[in-house]
Amino acid sequence: MLYHERQAKGKGYSVIVGIDEAGRGPLAGPVVVAAVYLKSFKFKNTVDDSKKLSPRKRNAAFHEISQKSFFSVGVINEGVIDSINISRAAQFAADNAVMKLLKTLKNPRPSLKNTFLLLDGRLRSSLPYDFKEIIGGDGLSLSIAAASIVAKVVRDRMMVIYDRIYPQYGFAAHKGYGTQRHKGTIARWGFSPIHRRSFCCV
Repeated sequence: MLYHERQAKGKGYSVIVGIDEAGRGPLAGPVVVAAVYLKSFKFKNTVDDSKKLSPRKRNAAFHEISQKSFFSVGVINEGVIDSINISRAAQFAADNAVMKLLKTLKNPRPSLKNTFLLLDGRLRSSLPYDFKEIIGGDGLSLSIAAASIVAKVVRDRMMVIYDRIYPQYGFAAHKGYGTQRHKGTIARWGFSPIHRRSFCCV
């Protein structure tokens, strides 16, 4: 899980940022992208692709990651997703997360020469930093895996809050994904303000 980090360090990069998303495919809610700079590569909890971890293990890993990293998240809501499409929305969220993160780092201080971005799969960034896109990166890079956990936990917590606002839709259970139960509630209640019209219509 450290091959890509070590490769980047071997090329002289000292600020290595893992980036991953949560919420590309749901019918409702935002897309959340996390950017993580790990201060330590040693973890007691399992840090892996968030989809492979139970909620309990994800939350335990998230707590440890929050202590052993600097991280930031970018959040783009459903209205913007409908306006510009999910790929561009995820890119904007990634850029926002990275910019916020780099502003918080003091030692080492980020620069164009020492900063390297590790992006999972289909994620893109328009920022002027060197980068590498890694298919399945959340299972191959510790930094990206940490970002996948942060993004997933943050988004899930947001959807639990939305569940309290719109309890008839069951967002706490399915997190906005297109389950049969979720589709049934849309058929009964119509769209909520956080539904992605471009996704639901398709």
